[in-house]
Formats: sequence, C-alpha cells, structure tokens
Amino acid sequence: MGGSVLAVTATGSGSNPGDTAWVLVSAGLVLFMTPGLALFYGGMVRAKNVLGIIMQNFFCMGIVSVLWVLIGFTLAFGPDAGHGLIGGLDMVGLRHIANGVPGFHLTIPPLAFMVFQMMFAIITPALITGATADRLRFTGFVVFVSVWLLLVYAPIAHWSFSPGGWLYHRGVLDFAGGTVVEINSGFSSLAAAMVVGRRRGWPEELMSPHSLPFTLLGAGILWFGWFGFNAGSALGASGVATQALVNTQLAAAAGLLGWIFLEAVRADGKPTTLGAASGAVAGMVAITPCAGFVGTLPSIAIGFAAGIVCLLAVRLKFRFRYDDSLDVVAVHGIGGIVGMVLLGVFAAHAINPAGSNGLASHGGLHLLGQQLLATVVSMAYAFGATYLIARVVHSVIGLRVSPDDEAEGLDTSQHAESAYAAAGLGRIQ
Repeated sequence: MGGSVLAVTATGSGSNPGDTAWVLVSAGLVLFMTPGLALFYGGMVRAKNVLGIIMQNFFCMGIVSVLWVLIGFTLAFGPDAGHGLIGGLDMVGLRHIANGVPGFHLTIPPLAFMVFQMMFAIITPALITGATADRLRFTGFVVFVSVWLLLVYAPIAHWSFSPGGWLYHRGVLDFAGGTVVEINSGFSSLAAAMVVGRRRGWPEELMSPHSLPFTLLGAGILWFGWFGFNAGSALGASGVATQALVNTQLAAAAGLLGWIFLEAVRADGKPTTLGAASGAVAGMVAITPCAGFVGTLPSIAIGFAAGIVCLLAVRLKFRFRYDDSLDVVAVHGIGGIVGMVLLGVFAAHAINPAGSNGLASHGGLHLLGQQLLATVVSMAYAFGATYLIARVVHSVIGLRVSPDDEAEGLDTSQHAESAYAAAGLGRIQ
C-alpha cells in the first residue's frame, strides 16, 4: 500500500540511515519519472504540440509540490476525519509532522515519507495529460489539476495508502498504487477525454507521433524511475524492496514481449518500437500494486498478461469513440485492473508477511474479492468525480482550446514558443 502495510508493521523507533537513504533516493527516482513521462508523451504528439504537453507535465511538478505541503498531505495521510474517507486538517502546512504520521511506525523521518508520497501525487495527474493531448487549454488545466489533486487523488490515497482508510481496513493490498495511481489516472483520463471531446479530425485523420526516439527515451527514463516507485514503496532497504525491484524489471520485460508478440502475430503485423515502449510501461503498471507481495515467476506472468490485455484494450477507444490520445485508459486504467486482480491470485504471505495469501497460495477467494471491490470503487469514484470537476471547469473557464488555437498548435497558441525552428519549413504539423 505505497509501503503503508510495511510501515505499520515495522518495529522500533527512530530513523534507520540505510532506510532513509533508500527512500530519499527513491523519491528522486520517482520525480525523474515525470520528465520521462513528458518525453514519452511529447514524442507521441505532433510537433506543434510537444511543448504544450511537456509544459503540462512540468507544471504538475510545481503546483502539486506546493499544494501537497499546504493541504494535500493531510487530506491523504492526516488523522481520519470519519468513516475512512478522508484525512483531517490536523497536518495542514505539515504541522506536527515531526511527531510522526498517524498510524505509521516509520524507520525513516516523517518528512522523508511525505516527500516520497509527494512524487506519487505529482506523476498521477501528469498521466492524465496523455488522454487530452493536443487540445487542452492551459489555464483550464491549471484549475483542473489543482482541484483534482484535492478532491480525487487525496481521497483515494487515504482509502488505500493510509492506515485510517476504509479500503486499508478491509485488507486490500496495493503496494505502490494500483488504485491510487494507475486505475485513478486511467479512469480520470477517460472522464477528462469525454468532457473535452475528440481532437479535430480524429479518428479519420492520421495523427502520427512526431518523434519516436523521444518516446523511447522517455520510456527508458520511466523504466529507470519505476525502480524507485515500486522498490521505494517498501520504505526501507530490505528484502521486500529487493523483491519489488526484481519484480518490476521482470514485469516490464515480459510486458514488452507480450505487446510486441501480439503485434507480430496479427495479420501483416510487425513488432514496433512504440509497441515495445508501451508494453514495458503496461508491465510496470500491472506490477505496481503487486511488486512487494508476489514472487518472481508470477511477476513475469503478470507483466506478459498486461502487455497482451493492454494492447487489446487500445481498440476500445475506436469502438466507443472516445479520444484517449495516447492510450492512458488502455495502459494505465486497464493495466491497473490487471495488476489488482492478479494480485488477488498470486499474493503470497511467504513473500511479505505484511500481505496475504491469494488464490494460488491457498488463500481462497477472500483477497480476490477485496481486490475486485477496491478496483470497482476506485474506477467509479475516479471517473465520476473527475467528470464533475472537468465539466464545471470546462463550463466556467474552458478546458479546451478554440478550433483556431488547436489548428495552430498548443506550443504557439498557449505558450508563444516553438519546439523546432520552422523557418523555411512551412507550418509545423
């Protein structure tokens, strides 16, 4: 649960230097994922929109950091304000944080836990920008992401990550954010994409990535940073952290293989570099809730399954006609579901005593049932709350650029900049 299961069961008091060092390094790795995501997304959009989407990602690094310290952290991890739904305001502005985080017995300074969780809060709304790429108005996005952090991210983080959360109390397992990050961002993306509408010309017009090398570089950075994302969620330099790191590597590798295998066996199909990058990300998405709770071989099965299922899920946007520009719903939403459900199958108490036994470890159907409950509730809340927020912001401020600004491109219409020198080359597409 973002390390929360481990933290609650940790013994002793004070800070362990090795644990502290690992969590601080992991926090840096997770922050590095957001610029990686910016490159991953930036390569997939058209050249006239690359700075626009990179700016949206970098803006999340700024606004979420400040809001997290002021009020986001207390809403997610403050003393429960009732029924396990939201944290109270006792830790506004990080008041009393030196006294510890309610419900946790940490071997790291509470401030280190706070900043590690801040990095999760940064990348989650940044993921949504992939679904609304090429058409999002920056001023509307500023308001949307600020409200979304407090009303969508913080409550779900409290439910699953905080010892006061209601899903936590039910025994739901989520090591590093299958609900909080992946399902949340995936189904929030679906809602946001539905509110802003389809890009002009989609799906009839071909909108090819302008720089696949950018995307592959971004995927590599994400892969590197994900070791901090998952292994750092052990909140210490431990055997569980080691298992989580190994599982992350294998699930990424298996996801890559699964995606390009399915590409290759399709009629006239060829394995693509974009498919390799997407498959690796899908594998890491699926292993995120499982990383510290399953063994080595199950991580390969989970990653491979995610690569196959997420590629198949890309078709959904064409069938149901929602324009998820960069397939956030298919990769993060569906990949998160794959991970949460298969965790109910493969979780093993022998791997992590703070976890539970899943179906394959003779644990019966109980854990699987709890995982399904958490999955459905997180999907429903993320979609419903985000749809309402996006609809209000769109009505009051506007979430979508004008048709002329969309045709011109976000780089110049929203930021008065251009990623590439266009003199003598005609209009940037």
